[in-house]
Amino acid sequence: MMDLLSRTEVIFTIIILVVAFTMHRFVIWSAAKLSKDLNRSKLRRQYINRYVGYLLWTLATITIIFVWGISKDWFWTTLSSTFAVIGVALFANWSILSNLTSSFILYFAFPFKIGDRIRIHDKDLPVTAVIEDIKGFYTVLKTNDGEIITYPNNLLMQKGVSILGNKKESVFDIVHEDADPTAR
Repeated sequence: MMDLLSRTEVIFTIIILVVAFTMHRFVIWSAAKLSKDLNRSKLRRQYINRYVGYLLWTLATITIIFVWGISKDWFWTTLSSTFAVIGVALFANWSILSNLTSSFILYFAFPFKIGDRIRIHDKDLPVTAVIEDIKGFYTVLKTNDGEIITYPNNLLMQKGVSILGNKKESVFDIVHEDADPTAR
């Protein structure tokens, strides 16, 4: 038993697991602090924790595989084949990756948050609603009529968005008296 515990592979595996666990806890702690500072919801913090956790533990697993000396040629062949299949699937559904990336950007950089009343300036389908939730792939909006709309995060970043606050309509919705009514 002592021979097994003194092997360098076991020692490195334990170190990798402790480092990954510590990093994951640090990410959870900093996401909680950042969420509190930026006034973000608990649900958004859970999404960040989950996605970063997946990434950290995947990297830890790959590192442990290398520590135990599994053939690197076999590993890289398997990994590249797996990524080729995943890449084709993501290329076929590029919007999935785009929406996931947009979710991170919306969380950290955009000025609107859950509870804000917004106006999405879309030529074909303008939307005025309250943000109910911002999920990993889409944002849940609720209109004045009680209609629930799921709006893709990548489109939310591509369209102009006004934060209305207590106003009923955006500046862009107001028709000026001197404007030509036939121009609309």
